[in-house]
Amino acid sequence: MFLNPWSLALTLCSLVILVLGAVAGKTAVRVLRFWEPGSDSNRQIKLENEIWLSSTLVAYGLGFQIITLILFVLAADQFCQVIVGAMCATGALLANSYGMPALLVKLFGVFFYGFWILIHQLDIRSEHYPLVRIKYLALLLLLPLLVLDATLQTLYIAGIKPDIITSCCAVVFSDSTGGSTNLMTGYSQQGLLIAFIGSIVGLMAMGLVLLRRWQAWLVGLYAAGWLWFFGLSLVVITTVISSYVYAMPYHKCPFCILKPEYHYFGFALYGTLIPATFFGASAALAGLMRGKVGLGEMVDRYQRLAVKLSLILLVIFSGLSFYHYLKYLISGGEG
Repeated sequence: MFLNPWSLALTLCSLVILVLGAVAGKTAVRVLRFWEPGSDSNRQIKLENEIWLSSTLVAYGLGFQIITLILFVLAADQFCQVIVGAMCATGALLANSYGMPALLVKLFGVFFYGFWILIHQLDIRSEHYPLVRIKYLALLLLLPLLVLDATLQTLYIAGIKPDIITSCCAVVFSDSTGGSTNLMTGYSQQGLLIAFIGSIVGLMAMGLVLLRRWQAWLVGLYAAGWLWFFGLSLVVITTVISSYVYAMPYHKCPFCILKPEYHYFGFALYGTLIPATFFGASAALAGLMRGKVGLGEMVDRYQRLAVKLSLILLVIFSGLSFYHYLKYLISGGEG
């Protein structure tokens, strides 16, 4: 499968990002060892020039790494055309034991990469560069994640064989209790909906309180609430929302909603959920940087902006989530 255009694109992206990460890693080691703010030594001046280039390359590289999540899902959807039994990305990702882990690493990596970019943006907005050591230490901690991402992706692509028989989403996410692989057994739809609606109300309430009266402890709770809501939403989309999008009670899949026959509805759904979660969680992360020189006002502005954006995206996501359900009720059960 390495000669497939999607495989080549993903592999090339991973190689480029790993090379950029390795080059920036050398800079990170020198920064942690020799960075001396306020020094006029030749070494310090060279380091200051070097970090501008490496930080910019890393920021663009991590931004592109975030985009590879979309490429990976689209590639899996294409792979299903040559795998027996696969009807969408679900079957393709389950074609071997590396598909789902690779997807999860890419999905949760989005937040870590985004957090690094946020730290970088805060750092360059202060003439004192107070976060240089922190962001390069964080970069060194991100390198193993990038390597893991590329490794799982490569093993997944290498393990795809056209003669492999896999399961379709109708089997994997069904409510049946047969002997087949089932990723969503044991969830109560009513309980999930109650938790889902309650979480939306809770996040809205906390966000509005924060905008009126800022409280540090509430920011932490707000961020934790978003992380909980993200995981819950993925389950609700799969087990509840998707079947209303398909107008088929037994068709439950988080990937088919990305297809053109459903008007790419999934891109709108995930495209609001993921950024909303990032902004909600990053408000607490930014708060940890408030004590650094020259960042107090900048952090305050970002936190309020992040909360506002997360609330706006939450409203949009909620509307999208209930659109097909309400349409179903209004039309009397007709598709």
